[in-house]
Amino acid sequence: QVQVVESGGGLVQPGGSLRLSCTASGKISRLYSMGWYRQAPGKQRELVASMPTNGGTNYADSVKGRFTISRDNAKNTVYLQMNSLKPEDTAIYYCNVRTGVPLPTAEYWGQGTQVTVSS
Repeated sequence: QVQVVESGGGLVQPGGSLRLSCTASGKISRLYSMGWYRQAPGKQRELVASMPTNGGTNYADSVKGRFTISRDNAKNTVYLQMNSLKPEDTAIYYCNVRTGVPLPTAEYWGQGTQVTVSS
């Protein structure tokens, strides 16, 4: 069983910062990518940022310049540094892991961590 666990969510004021962490463990083959999605109440789940193992990063337009995704390969861990947070960033944030080389063959999700931005 593959386990994906997120942490780092919480309540923060507008303009503040949070750093989310996600660690994958268990029966993992070759990693294809790790990334972050979010879902607000009544809204569709959307991509926030992703990081393919072979390089590069992808960001939603709404977070470009404010969020940064990074990865520690030795720990199978991905991070999301969130700066200049806005109320519209409020959502449950989910870690996404895709495995398989050269193309992904499996996908795993964390349980989610709540981020609330409010004054």
